[in-house]
Amino acid sequence: MIVLGIDPGSVNTGYAFVDVRGSEFSVLEYGALHAPKNRSFEDRLLYIVDSLELLMERYQPEKLGMESAFVAVNARSALVLGHVRGAILVACKRRGMSFSEFPPSTIKQAVTGKGNASKELVANMIYARLGIAPEKVLLDATDALAIAWTTANPNPISEALLSKGASRKSVSRKRRATVNEWKSLIEKMGGKCP
Repeated sequence: MIVLGIDPGSVNTGYAFVDVRGSEFSVLEYGALHAPKNRSFEDRLLYIVDSLELLMERYQPEKLGMESAFVAVNARSALVLGHVRGAILVACKRRGMSFSEFPPSTIKQAVTGKGNASKELVANMIYARLGIAPEKVLLDATDALAIAWTTANPNPISEALLSKGASRKSVSRKRRATVNEWKSLIEKMGGKCP
């Protein structure tokens, strides 16, 4: 199965194509797409999707993996990233690809064993895990490799936590005591209520 890992961005989008056959894992290609900064957002989006479609035509991936969206401080950046993610998802869905997404901490945990690892540690560990000589590439590219690796090798615990399956137990909430019940308890213990 060929897996495509994507680290989306409105200027730099990391990508990685990996081939998984049983326990064998080989890297086909990885890098970053650099949309021209001086172009409009719509033109950058079109550049990213067109470039990815050319790569997908070459490698014919069956599965897409991305980080799940998150909102940090800047809501506008999150909206822009949402547009990029959406365009990529549509392009991949048209090709019949399945989709998995993982929180950043899950990817870091899967690759390094630490959910709060730095991007540099993720890059070094993914190079070591895949037997690739460290290169001077954007961290977007190594993040995409980490996403592809996590998508192809999901951690059973992470997979269980992320699944929306039926095995999830419902959490029952305890009923809150009423004011009268609290007053009664206080009085039973020798206290006075107003």
